[in-house]
Amino acid sequence: MKDKITIVGAGLVGSLLAVILKKKGFDVQIFEKRKDPRKSEIAEGRSINLALSHRGIRPLKMAGVFETIEPYLIPMKGRMMHDQAGELTFQPYGKEGQFINSVSRAQLNELLIESAEQAGVDVYFDHKCTDVDFEASTLTFENGKTIQADLIVGTDGAFSAIRKQMQFTDRFNFSQHYIEHGYKELCIEPVDGKFLMEPNYLHIWPRGNFMLIALPNADKTFTCTLFFPFEGTPSFSTLKSREDIDSFFDQYFKDAKDLMPDLVDQFFHNPTSSLVTTKCEPWHKNRSILLGDAAHAIVPFYGQGMNSGFEDVRLFAEMAEAMNWDWDKILPEFSNRRKKDADAILDLALHNFIEMRDHVGDPNFLRRKKLESKIQEQYPKEWIPLYSMVTFSDMPYSEALRLGKIQKQVMDEFLQQEEDEINFSKVMERFNALKQGGWKAGQ
Repeated sequence: MKDKITIVGAGLVGSLLAVILKKKGFDVQIFEKRKDPRKSEIAEGRSINLALSHRGIRPLKMAGVFETIEPYLIPMKGRMMHDQAGELTFQPYGKEGQFINSVSRAQLNELLIESAEQAGVDVYFDHKCTDVDFEASTLTFENGKTIQADLIVGTDGAFSAIRKQMQFTDRFNFSQHYIEHGYKELCIEPVDGKFLMEPNYLHIWPRGNFMLIALPNADKTFTCTLFFPFEGTPSFSTLKSREDIDSFFDQYFKDAKDLMPDLVDQFFHNPTSSLVTTKCEPWHKNRSILLGDAAHAIVPFYGQGMNSGFEDVRLFAEMAEAMNWDWDKILPEFSNRRKKDADAILDLALHNFIEMRDHVGDPNFLRRKKLESKIQEQYPKEWIPLYSMVTFSDMPYSEALRLGKIQKQVMDEFLQQEEDEINFSKVMERFNALKQGGWKAGQ
């Protein structure tokens, strides 16, 4: 393969793509605006743990790097809910043996950069892209360097420089939306080298309009993230003094507060960050294409941001190989085919935020989960819960969203009956009828 491929962005998606394309025999180089993360310390409060699941693991295996990453993963088999009294309730993510994996973004990024370099990829840091000529397939950087490539791939995140240049081209659609909530990260330190909570769960403190979550790290810490409105009461705008913060955490997250003696100092020191979603189309322009957050940034509430980006990489590489690496055909085909699934996971992630912060402790939600568990027990192949479709399968996100809406409608209908009156064969009959009948909302 003689084509020269230039990737802009040495984050998770760009580094993984580089490994796969280099192993296919292409001349691959990455340009990254940041300094080398292996030589600079990450800012406190910006580590952002990730939840690696099936869709992300499969491309890592495809690249031959999963074995390198696996020792850094901590399995999480479900949600551990903390109520305001500190009582715990467990909700498994899937069937016995199914789990997602907590992993440090920084650690994973470093491992993928190293894997790219070991594969022979040239990685250039401190290179900020300032201009793209989509007709000539050239990139210009802040230091004056100009690069020509046979294929340009923008994997440079939610505020992509490549996408920004596409926005100046004809018939390119772009939108972004900031949700009303921001986030602040906190840390639960180990004591005597031991975790202070059970590590194999995603801990969650659902409180209606806001929530706290905690994910375990390999160094026995927990990264906690408070998702909280910027405005209103309570909100980030109302927590101004040490007393405000103490009182707020005493009221809503007392058991978590007791594990963080330096909580108030962390709260003041660590930044408050916003959450943005983006949509654009088309994802390509001539010999340039966007992947990952550059094409479809989403909120983190389904744990699918990284996984969907990695799936972009796998599907793109598989399609490219099947089409004999004909970029002029591959780019528009991939852009068109993948767009609906990116839109679907954006919608799913926004909805899951409401479920996580508000519904997980609600009696009606728990009754729904109980019913769904019984249906799945009797019909394990026909009825797969939405979370499992998204997290433990390769089903297109758009199809998972469609089936999830049908399941919700069916359960809404049958939950009106008493539990012992529900006929599960009729539940499945109704589900299959809607599934096969060109379902539309409300039918």
